[in-house]
Amino acid sequence: MDGGGGGEHTLLSTEIVNRGVEASGPDAGSQTFSVRVRRRLPDLLQSVNLKYVKLGYHYLINHAIYLLATMPLLAIAFGSLTREEIWDDASCDLASLLGYFAVLVFTAFVYYMSRPRPIYLIDFACYRPSDDLKISKEDFIEQARKSGKFDEDSLEFQSRILKSSGIGDETYIPKAVMSQEKCATMKEGRAEASAVIFGALDELFDKCRIRPKDVGVLVVNCSLFNPTPSLSAMIVNHYKMRGNVLSFNLGGMGCSAGIIALDLARDMLQAGPSASGDLAVVVSTEMVTFNWYQGRNRSMLIPNCFFRMGCSAVLLSNRRRDFRRAKYRLEHLVRTHKGADDRSFRSIYQEEDEERIKGLAISRDVMEVGGQALKANITTLGPLVLPLSEQLIFFVTLAWRHLVGGGVQAGAGSMKKKLQLYIPDYKLAFEHLCVHAASKGVLDELQKNLGLRDSDLEASRMTLHRFGNTSSSTIWYELAYLEAKELVRRGDRIWQLAFGSGFKCNSAVWRALRRASTPTRSNPWLDCLHRYPVQL
Repeated sequence: MDGGGGGEHTLLSTEIVNRGVEASGPDAGSQTFSVRVRRRLPDLLQSVNLKYVKLGYHYLINHAIYLLATMPLLAIAFGSLTREEIWDDASCDLASLLGYFAVLVFTAFVYYMSRPRPIYLIDFACYRPSDDLKISKEDFIEQARKSGKFDEDSLEFQSRILKSSGIGDETYIPKAVMSQEKCATMKEGRAEASAVIFGALDELFDKCRIRPKDVGVLVVNCSLFNPTPSLSAMIVNHYKMRGNVLSFNLGGMGCSAGIIALDLARDMLQAGPSASGDLAVVVSTEMVTFNWYQGRNRSMLIPNCFFRMGCSAVLLSNRRRDFRRAKYRLEHLVRTHKGADDRSFRSIYQEEDEERIKGLAISRDVMEVGGQALKANITTLGPLVLPLSEQLIFFVTLAWRHLVGGGVQAGAGSMKKKLQLYIPDYKLAFEHLCVHAASKGVLDELQKNLGLRDSDLEASRMTLHRFGNTSSSTIWYELAYLEAKELVRRGDRIWQLAFGSGFKCNSAVWRALRRASTPTRSNPWLDCLHRYPVQL
């Protein structure tokens, strides 16, 4: 084994699989077993892909190009004006001074007008269903048994998953999924969509004191339920929004689609023709009813155990006058897509099982491909957010590795340790972290590989416990938790990190413009905040 292969076994896990009774051959009639070897979440702190570092600095240069472009104009304007000429009344007349001043004003004007408009988050709302839709883990299994849709093996499997899921006993599911009737219908899907979407939007419009007709851009993302007319059209119809509203409906993009929707809304606001600015609403949700799986395929039963009702609505603005009332300003947004890789593409896949029952299959490779996407995303994000000291240390170690011919092959023992690439501490770049609460296992692996503290993932774990996995809206329930605990202060940086099918990993970085105030009646945590955090 070479010097670089000593740690390869740490990425592997083994599993003994019972293949049943052999039907033919020399071992006919006997039990047969096989050993399955698969990868775990890769160690994110021990490897880095240089191309993603370069991509991060490409983003950084793009953000600074507007300021850099003005420097030559200033040099031309003032390069020939000496100190003696400025103070020599004989050679410096009023017309020359006015001319140079005009160039300065013009340069400042070009920079001001050419830079992207800041995007402000005025406020957001998270839908909290009524208490009659609450369900405990025990009641979940009992009602699933009474519905007659599952056999005992499937019920036992779901029971085991729920016990280690990190989900509490107060999550919400639609009543239709536990009825004896078929629930995956357009009627039930539309009913759930109307309840969660209109509930979140009503609260948002009330909090922000705006009319639906004030909205110029509407972006809705829902991965698995995409009716015709679309959900965005349903919103336009319900609120009688204006005829020139720019509406978009994103489907099939998984749990990270909320940040994709933010990216689209940002681009539309920054490219919009309105000189006075505009407002955008981003709605993120998923329909539990329409995607409820009633078969026996275990990989498709997993989403039943984690996904719960939820919806978020976010109000964005590019109007500079909204700075005073906005809560946050969007600093950075980085998207990573690993769909070119076949394993990543099929890691979360909607299809029919052997009995032609539609479901969402979760591959055993999802942890590994998710880790690779996460590594690429945070490596690209690093140059945009990390302190200069961390970046300098990283580049010194990177240059040293290249000078000696690559760290892990440069020798054994202490030399290998000396040449190990330094991975920056991402905790120095943010005060708060909102990671998509996919499952307890995912959060545990992420904490271990990124070296995070329990407090860093408190919002994610408590959201998973209280509301379950609400798909793309989960990161907003986590931000609502931070606000309810009054942990957000002016100037704090918040990192929202989401990942989902495709496979995609996306990051959004916000800066708080004011301190989080005492939670109002609209905060979804208000009725249970005194009980959190809980020990999981």
